[in-house]
Amino acid sequence: MASAKQQALWNNSASKGGKIRAERLSPEKRADIAKKAAITRWRGSQDNGSNNLIASFPGTLFINDLVLPCAVLDNGVRVLSETGMTKALGSTRGGAHWKRLHENPSRDYLPVFLSANNLEPFVSPSLHAALSNPILYKTKSGAIAYGVLATLVPEICETWLKARKVRGVLNAAQEEIADKAERLLGGLARVGIIALIDAATGYEQYRDRYELNKILQAYVSKQLLPWEQRFPEDYYKELFRLRGWSYSPPQPKRPRIISQLTSELVYQKLPEGVYAELKSRNPIIKDGRRAHKNFQFLTENVGNPHLEKQLTAVITLMKASPNWGTFKRLFNRAFAKEGVQSEMFEGEDL
Repeated sequence: MASAKQQALWNNSASKGGKIRAERLSPEKRADIAKKAAITRWRGSQDNGSNNLIASFPGTLFINDLVLPCAVLDNGVRVLSETGMTKALGSTRGGAHWKRLHENPSRDYLPVFLSANNLEPFVSPSLHAALSNPILYKTKSGAIAYGVLATLVPEICETWLKARKVRGVLNAAQEEIADKAERLLGGLARVGIIALIDAATGYEQYRDRYELNKILQAYVSKQLLPWEQRFPEDYYKELFRLRGWSYSPPQPKRPRIISQLTSELVYQKLPEGVYAELKSRNPIIKDGRRAHKNFQFLTENVGNPHLEKQLTAVITLMKASPNWGTFKRLFNRAFAKEGVQSEMFEGEDL
């Protein structure tokens, strides 16, 4: 084992050797090494565990003549590749960018496509703050990539357009970038960036299943809840009045059409997929009737509170309606999908 004195001599010798080798390097080579060191330090300062994210759904956006690599990460965040966006806009890595990385990597970092000094006055503080912390993630090959949050893209484009409006700010090359930003923004105006990425990556099919599963977990209880009064008497009283039926509680048996109307008025206005799950959990067993009430399968913290809000809204519309025709119009205006009339009103004259 070397003594402390020998180790110190070796370290000193290595240090002198390193200095001699550095002096022999060309200025360009020394600058390149400094750049790489700056990137390494910056990546280290930014690596707070976010590079554990994975591009579960990679894809490519084609907007007008622009090609933009994108991804949906495993936490559901949509990003565009920072490098890909730089190439699409036609930016290049300039000295100003590397200078900012070297001098103040954590606070003043901006992607290449916004790092020019003459753009700085047009970058909003909120956009600067968001871009100063790029999203690190792993590609399918395991490489570390840097992502731009998809929802920031419109504001990035608008930054270039604001700069272009001021005469003399942009040079000829930057004017071309501003033109590309305008084309990109125009493409996004027709369809939202999130929808575009979901379609490009194939995430939309997974998303629909994933979102439905989350909704069902929130709304549908794993266990049958005990029965308690959920539908107030006002609901049935108003429904009978509007339909022209005689109401004399307590009624031992209500007309079967009541359950059909309740399905349309209340249960089918819960989030899509919930009513289908309720019917699956609570099937018809005899004479068109179910063993339990559907609300016994709704969760206490989300499902039944939503049911109660829907009931309150429906009862309010009922009380405001002098007849069934008026109620139908009010209900469709409040709840029916645009251009689609509720099924319970099909074949009825308004």
